[in-house]
Amino acid sequence: MAKKTDSNEKMIAQNRRARHDYEIEDTYEAGIALTGTEVKSLREGRASLAESFISIDKRGEVWLEGANIPEYLNGTWNNHAPKRKRKLLLHAQQIEKLRRQIQAKGYTIVPLKLYFNEDGRAKLSIALARGKKEYDKRQALREEQDKREAQRVMRYRNMHARG
Repeated sequence: MAKKTDSNEKMIAQNRRARHDYEIEDTYEAGIALTGTEVKSLREGRASLAESFISIDKRGEVWLEGANIPEYLNGTWNNHAPKRKRKLLLHAQQIEKLRRQIQAKGYTIVPLKLYFNEDGRAKLSIALARGKKEYDKRQALREEQDKREAQRVMRYRNMHARG
């Protein structure tokens, strides 16, 4: 089932690999053009952004590709294709800014999370990102582990200081 977050959004899916593989520069909120059965499937909390990516075509339209929204279980013959291209809805200025920046070397657009906002509309958080090098990924993992270890030591000290 979809998770409720603190800012009144209902989380459906999250792309955890994106923050590991990319350095996030800028984030945007985009609407998604969906069919009825896709929305019903999302309301059940069924979606995956694992192998998805964002592309901009020659006409200036932004597309989410590779995202998996499984068929609606109670759907009929007019069910949707699970991995079809889905159009993202952004302002023209945002699209032009993204287009200019991805033409720069090393930038790409990655989906971060799929959620319902407080109005009940499906939104996709996308980010302009730059790919991390292998040593950057190792450094980030090492920093996370050091931070966890420090928290563990502090928790241990606090428990024994009280006792």
